[in-house]
Amino acid sequence: MRAVIQRVTEAQVISDGILTGKIEKGLAVLLGIHAEDTDADIQWLVKKISQMRIFSDEDDKMNLSLSDIKGSILLLSQFTLYASTKKGNRPSFITAAPPITAIPLYERFVEMLKATDIKVETGVFGADMQLQLVNDGPVTIIIDSKNPE
Repeated sequence: MRAVIQRVTEAQVISDGILTGKIEKGLAVLLGIHAEDTDADIQWLVKKISQMRIFSDEDDKMNLSLSDIKGSILLLSQFTLYASTKKGNRPSFITAAPPITAIPLYERFVEMLKATDIKVETGVFGADMQLQLVNDGPVTIIIDSKNPE
């Protein structure tokens, strides 16, 4: 799994013309699911995201987690995170999980995030979505469960 995490002061998603998720301070998370991802990838990534200390403390140091600031997550599925641009100019998405595999993994990811007592808002899997956000910092981090750094 790959996630692009953006620290935000606010974010919202419109899915097929309808507002489906809106948060104030927290994280906008774009989640890509690989064809070979498993529950272990979900567990690792949920723990990493929920405990990541990227919010400023009273000394303006990134030392606080989402729980510490009582923040929220706006989570969107994004298969394009597995785009391959190695050949030609048209990206290939062959390594992204097909919907029959990705949907249950995405739903499990949402469940596991909610189990951490973090408020989670979402878009609609596979819908045409418009994400609007105010990146705070800006802070943007990319995490890959197959390449834990």
